[in-house]
Amino acid sequence: MHAWASCYLYLTNAVLQVNDPPVRNSQEAFMMEMRSARMVQAADSLLKLVSELKQTAIFSGFVSLNDHVEQRRIEFNQLVEKTDHTLSKVGEEAAANLKELESHYSSSAQKTMQNLQP
Repeated sequence: MHAWASCYLYLTNAVLQVNDPPVRNSQEAFMMEMRSARMVQAADSLLKLVSELKQTAIFSGFVSLNDHVEQRRIEFNQLVEKTDHTLSKVGEEAAANLKELESHYSSSAQKTMQNLQP
């Protein structure tokens, strides 16, 4: 576009006198159109850039959120394993204690007395 504008100005300067009011007005109008077209293109480029930045921010936010969720999932799985191990240990201890209590009860004098009574 810039080459087009300079070509237009060269032709108008060569054919007509630059100081003529209609030529000057035409040149100024053309330059204003060129500047406004460039401003519109620049604004469009900025809007596209902002849109891309927003998408990048959103997607990077999702990535960090997914990373955080994955980290929490791993922590909870470790907690589940630890809790399962603790419950298993408690169950084993309870079973061992019940066996011990049964053996004490079966060998106790009170059971012997109950067996002797009709």
